[in-house]
Amino acid sequence: MRASLLICALIVACLAPGILATRTMDRCSLAREMANHRVPRDQLARWACIADNQSNFHTDAVSPTNDKGFRNYGIFQISNEYWCYSKDQAAREVECKVKCEAFLEDDITHSVLCAKKILEKQGWSAWPGCTGSLPSIDNCF
Repeated sequence: MRASLLICALIVACLAPGILATRTMDRCSLAREMANHRVPRDQLARWACIADNQSNFHTDAVSPTNDKGFRNYGIFQISNEYWCYSKDQAAREVECKVKCEAFLEDDITHSVLCAKKILEKQGWSAWPGCTGSLPSIDNCF
């Protein structure tokens, strides 16, 4: 019985590698990676809060479609209304010039670059809920 369960699990793993290959970060891994992308250190605690609130640190998070027909993608839940276009949409001019599915990759480079652009254009209000005193990320470095 155990052998057959193991064989079934291996078959599923081989047939659907994308299902098992998702990445869940934590505050420190996100802070270190964002620092590598030249995000100012004094912003890292807020970005960690945003990722926790928006996606629970899952790089592959996709929201349900909203009442306008749009969805949010990736660790920062970036919308396909203005910032990216999804595979279900025709390629169109968007602020971050990328397919939304790029925000679902384990490599968060596209997510970080677009999130920085959103911050530049809309400020922190684009992601409500992470204000005031936030836990320090100093122990992450």
